[in-house]
Amino acid sequence: MRFPLPGSDRGMKRLFHALLAVAAAVFAVGLLTDALWLLGIGAWTLIAALLVELVHRP
Repeated sequence: MRFPLPGSDRGMKRLFHALLAVAAAVFAVGLLTDALWLLGIGAWTLIAALLVELVHRP
């Protein structure tokens, strides 16, 4: 039986999804404009999202 998630878990899940969306958008814009600094920001944002997911496992 699964219990409802506390509010903080939902907030962390939203943060993870928001970081993934931002990383995908910035990375795509970096690819389209051929801007290496945008690719770097997108990559680091993706790394941050994965670290949030890895560290905050209930």
